[in-house]
Amino acid sequence: MDSQINTQTSPAAAKLPREVVVVLSILVISAMIMILNETILSVALPSIMEDFSVPETTAQWLTTGFMLTMAVVIPTTGYLLDRFSTKTIFVTALLFFTVGTLTAALAPTFAVLLGARIVQAVGTALVMPLLMTVTLTVVPAERRGSMMGIISIVISVAPALGPTLSGVILNSLTWHWLFWMMLPIVVIALVIGFFLIQNIGETKITPLDVLSVILSVFAFGGLVYGFSSFGAILEGEGIVGILAIVVGAIALLIFALRQHQLGKQDKALMDLRAFKVRNFSFSLTTILLAFGAMLGTVMVLPIYLQTSLGVTALVTGLVVMPGGLLQGLISPFIGRFYDKVGPRPLLIPGAIALAVAASSMTFLNENSPVWMVVVMHVVFSIGMCLMMTPLMTTALGALPKHLYGHGSAILNTFQQLAGAAGTAIMIAALSFGTSIAASSGSAHAEAVAAGTKVAFIAGAIIAVIALVVSLFVTRVEEETH
Repeated sequence: MDSQINTQTSPAAAKLPREVVVVLSILVISAMIMILNETILSVALPSIMEDFSVPETTAQWLTTGFMLTMAVVIPTTGYLLDRFSTKTIFVTALLFFTVGTLTAALAPTFAVLLGARIVQAVGTALVMPLLMTVTLTVVPAERRGSMMGIISIVISVAPALGPTLSGVILNSLTWHWLFWMMLPIVVIALVIGFFLIQNIGETKITPLDVLSVILSVFAFGGLVYGFSSFGAILEGEGIVGILAIVVGAIALLIFALRQHQLGKQDKALMDLRAFKVRNFSFSLTTILLAFGAMLGTVMVLPIYLQTSLGVTALVTGLVVMPGGLLQGLISPFIGRFYDKVGPRPLLIPGAIALAVAASSMTFLNENSPVWMVVVMHVVFSIGMCLMMTPLMTTALGALPKHLYGHGSAILNTFQQLAGAAGTAIMIAALSFGTSIAASSGSAHAEAVAAGTKVAFIAGAIIAVIALVVSLFVTRVEEETH
């Protein structure tokens, strides 16, 4: 085995060892590029549809296929993190992402582009749990908030800035350049990581339960696909989507029962004993609700801005930029504050801000000024920022060490489900509200604004539920496990 980083860092250590900083820096940069890649195509879809002569329903598979792959691969990462070394998983992830990015940049057909996105998704699915597990392993408990603050930038800010960056690039270049600009950064991270990353912790031979893998594919893949087809289901054309949800739900139940049995033998693919830890369960539930509301809002806002208010794609990207930048600026400070005061002084005000911002968006209409949308989105972003660092740190930090990898896999897997569900609910609400308004004689811009109101009501309800659940999250030290 390669040389390993000593994980027994002194709690009193003022600084993290240089090799730890190197590993974490490379992982954070890699993860940021990969998560940014998830949303960067949203503004480019019309151009891609035109270039390849494909309808919107086909083009949407560039996003759906990505989420599906993530949902299928992430459940296996708990096993992979136990079985293979840090460097092996990192290099494998970056190679997948590099090949996928290069193929996407050169894609001559839509099928090749879709395949490239799937290859990219495999790399992304490996990196995020790796980053979280390494952080929990090498960073002392009193410094985790600061580090998780940086990671929350990756998870929250990168997706928010994706449309902005995409709008700027597409203003003067083709969609191919979205991938060309990512490629050199990823290659540099791969090369540096190959030479500098050391292995963290010990690997262990864990048997792979093939049946669990198959069940997870049907469970998480089926549910993500079903949620992504929610709009078609409401229009009476989603028989495949309904079937996917039913199969996914049944497979998830069988998967959970099997993991419960295998967990007693320490052979689980995804060890669900993590849910026995109170703080993990409540923190995870709050994360999923907030994340669902965020992704749903991120999907609805561009439709409202471009259709009801009539602004350009570039302006749409600029509207969400202040909130994303503010998140990036304050996240590290929130992490440090968390290390001193714990989750509740940050989490509860954040949940209130999120609920207030989501509720205020229900008052938007076809005549609302753009600056009002910017203000609401900034408050929304601040709420997310105040919530994510305390929630992630508390959720994973509450777990015993042997469940770190499984906890990260659970969090990242269910985030994909929450994102798909939140988007499905709010887009379905948007379509429903728009149809009702259009049938009563409203102009198109006015009808979409009415649909947007219904969508934001759904988002506000989700945010309020998140606020209620957040009240049950406590400091990790208060919990015995």
